[in-house]
Amino acid sequence: MEKQISKQISFRGVTMEKQQSFRGVTMEKQQSFRSGAMEKQKSFRGLMEKQKSFRIALEKQLSFGGDRKKSKESPGKRGDLPLHLAARAGNSSKVRDILQRFDANAVKELLSKQNQEGETALYVAAENGNAPVVSELLKHLDLETASIAAKNGYDSFHVAAKQGHLDVLKELLQSFPNLVMTTDTSNSTALHTAAAQGRIDAVNLLLETDSNLAKIARNNGKTVLHTAARMGHLEVVKSLLRKDSSIGLRIDKKGQTALHMAVKGQSVEIVLELSKPDPPVLNLEDNKGNTALHIATRKGKAEIVRCLLSVEGVNINAINKAGETALDIAEKFGPPELFTILRESGATHSKDHGKTPNPAKQLKQTVSDIKHDMQSQLKQTRQTGFRVQKIKKRLEKLHTSGLNNAINSATVVAVLIATVAFAAIFTVPGQYVEEKTKGFSLGQAHIARKAAFIIFFVSDSAALFISLAVVVVQTSVVVIERKAKKQLVFVINKLMWLACLGISIAFISLSYVVVGAKQRWLAVSTTLIGGVIMLTTIGSMCFCVIRHRMEDNKLRNIRKTETLSRSYSMSMASDTDLLNEKYKRMYAV
Repeated sequence: MEKQISKQISFRGVTMEKQQSFRGVTMEKQQSFRSGAMEKQKSFRGLMEKQKSFRIALEKQLSFGGDRKKSKESPGKRGDLPLHLAARAGNSSKVRDILQRFDANAVKELLSKQNQEGETALYVAAENGNAPVVSELLKHLDLETASIAAKNGYDSFHVAAKQGHLDVLKELLQSFPNLVMTTDTSNSTALHTAAAQGRIDAVNLLLETDSNLAKIARNNGKTVLHTAARMGHLEVVKSLLRKDSSIGLRIDKKGQTALHMAVKGQSVEIVLELSKPDPPVLNLEDNKGNTALHIATRKGKAEIVRCLLSVEGVNINAINKAGETALDIAEKFGPPELFTILRESGATHSKDHGKTPNPAKQLKQTVSDIKHDMQSQLKQTRQTGFRVQKIKKRLEKLHTSGLNNAINSATVVAVLIATVAFAAIFTVPGQYVEEKTKGFSLGQAHIARKAAFIIFFVSDSAALFISLAVVVVQTSVVVIERKAKKQLVFVINKLMWLACLGISIAFISLSYVVVGAKQRWLAVSTTLIGGVIMLTTIGSMCFCVIRHRMEDNKLRNIRKTETLSRSYSMSMASDTDLLNEKYKRMYAV
């Protein structure tokens, strides 16, 4: 007995050493592969950096932003502590258990801990609207710790206002009313944050707490009303004006009122709402002498222009510092419809008033407008590019997941086919020779000499060993790079096709023995049904594979003909088309 135990221990020791050795070799290979891949990527990036292409520069910026966004969305890469995870999940009992393990000083230090995004446990709970967790954390917090801001500039109070979590806001205000006056790096209060998102309930709560918040301006001079008007949040605008109608006359550093901001949007209701308290606001000029009508005309907002013209007291022929009326601007930049609307309402050119536009000021204004439009277009292009990159990364993740699922499914099917094929060879109809018989050997199948059995034996053996080969490859090869993984799936799938054909042929051939000579038509029917189904399936899959390969070749040709000298906007459109072409909802490999 002792000898057997010692042998088992010796065997286990040898096995563990082999496993550790295998794992060590595997990890070294993976690290070597990764280092080689990283060196290749770095050399490729170095080559691309040498090309002074605007498109490449912007793509790198977008890629950097996409990576940061991804790290924020991945809980495992945020550096969350157990307290963060419990607060994020809304598990107040777990939070309570964690806090009870430490004394007061340790708890205070723990609550001030931040993850990689600069988020405290209170911030995480507030962002996710977990009011019970926030209430539990506030029992151990002071104002300084509660005001810790994340890397995005928001503290727990701001992020709760942004998400519109009323219960969380009430809990925070009950413990620390002074949080309502905290600001971020741009001097935006929580009211600014809630108004920008259209969180009307949060806006009303904050205004009830302190109505003077509506008068606080950001670093650029814009009040909450400016933000709400520009973003098109009508209910927020109404709520702000009810508290203090005079803020409609407040101007930012460009000299623009909330009405100037509203006419840049799409909401006619907001324009009318801002015009009600003080109609003279219609004719207030910004630093360039533009009224709301000038800006609406310059932006080509026909409905907004109609709305402004319908309000009594609007100066339709106001002249800005460039010596232009709204009709002059419509003639230069606006659509014909806008020019017709102004002309029918009695608008005139500046020259009709005896004032000739100053050429120098006009040129300066034109350059300024072009610069502003270009900046807007570039910003929109960056946003579009960022969205494309984000979608691309998600699709790549789905693509990799699909390949992994295909590999796992192939392994399961291979094991199943191997099991069935192995069992079938020893359970043939008629059983085996168990006694010495003339012309037969012991263990020989009674139907061994029939042609159907020979076909069955060959096909079943082929299916068995092909499936075993797939299992060996799957359990021995570690593939990391996606292209290599796709090639592996291609090879495995073709082998599985052969295994399925082999097991199908084995079944059909054996059916000729089972049904007997008188019921041969059953075997023929099985042959026809199985042949049609399998040939149709395999043929369809071949068609899909060929079609996908042709689309891939087409995609490669498009990429080869694409030049780096094209504009970024054109390249972005091309990238979007390529994205749509490359990632299909379903394809065959």
